[in-house]
Amino acid sequence: MSDRLGPSMPRGVPARHGVPTKPAPYRTGAETSALGPEPIPPPPSPPAPTVRRRAPKEPLSRRRRIVRLAIVAVSALLLASGSAYVWADTQLHREVDLGRAPDRPPPGKGTNYLIVGSDSREGLSEEARKSLRTGSAEGRRTDSMMVLHTGAGGTTMMSLPRDSWVDVPGFVRPETGRRYGPSQNKLNAAYAMGGPDLLVPTIERNTGLRIDHYAEIGFAGFVGVVDAVGGVRMCVDRDIEDPKSGLDLKKGCHTLDGAKALAFVRQRKQEAEGDLGRAQNQRKFLAALADKAATPGVLANPFAAVPTVRAGLDTLIVDKDMGLPTLMSLFEAVKGVTSGNGRQLNVPVSNTNLRTSKGSAVQWNAAQARRLFDQLRNDQPVTIAPPTP
Repeated sequence: MSDRLGPSMPRGVPARHGVPTKPAPYRTGAETSALGPEPIPPPPSPPAPTVRRRAPKEPLSRRRRIVRLAIVAVSALLLASGSAYVWADTQLHREVDLGRAPDRPPPGKGTNYLIVGSDSREGLSEEARKSLRTGSAEGRRTDSMMVLHTGAGGTTMMSLPRDSWVDVPGFVRPETGRRYGPSQNKLNAAYAMGGPDLLVPTIERNTGLRIDHYAEIGFAGFVGVVDAVGGVRMCVDRDIEDPKSGLDLKKGCHTLDGAKALAFVRQRKQEAEGDLGRAQNQRKFLAALADKAATPGVLANPFAAVPTVRAGLDTLIVDKDMGLPTLMSLFEAVKGVTSGNGRQLNVPVSNTNLRTSKGSAVQWNAAQARRLFDQLRNDQPVTIAPPTP
């Protein structure tokens, strides 16, 4: 049977398509060694890193957006406020050296600020001088002087009439170097002759009060501050028409701009008490101005406050130890008087028409004035009720 089918196929080698195949040769390994060492397979590739995808961010709720915006706004406001604060502090004109005055009274209790409104025309153009009716007088005089006392005994704003008849200490005239001996004169003359350097010793000598800080503002600064806060509301109980200052107000309430406000605090011919009536108007207006400037829309917003501060700083003169915190304390004390947290009064007087070699002057009531000064020096509640002359 095998002869008929042909030679038998080796076991394990299948035939393809009927074609006999040769048996596979036996490999001993020599063949492989002849071709070189067997290649080493490459190391397996590191596994691909697993990418963790962040879950989609949930949109902020309306409340969270408002809170975030508020935080950003407050941060910006604080930064702006801090910058404005630093800027304002560097703009103070620290020109008055209170420590230079000789024979000063001993320090009392509480703090005494001397607030002066001068008629300096510095900063006013010729056109402004005409429209404001300030005149063209050169030099510096003062239209108002107030001692503001603060302490545990309360806050008192006391006006000193500029025509007060007082003892003026000896001094050296700055422009000429000429020495003058002690004399009697009007309080305003002390300022005209020697500026703050003579005014402060004169007030200290006649009151026995040690002045701790000094602040003075001129016409231009006064007008600028009033305009910067948008005017100040004042009410008058009668018609006031003063040709000299240009003031023309009808009975009732008005919002005074800078020009009208200046005319209001300067006029005295229409006041029954003359200089004393003007001093009362000045205290009333200063308190109203402080109250208006301290409203949230002005004080808390640096972008609104900076024009106000800039307008005041242009002609503001202070003592060498005055810093912005101290100035703000003065400002808050004036505002407090407006809200009833303090007293406003004139120094007690006995004669508003004292005949002197320098013309008509105001004579203080010596006994009542001394009692008032003692209460302020000792930081006691003020009990003086000045009589109407």
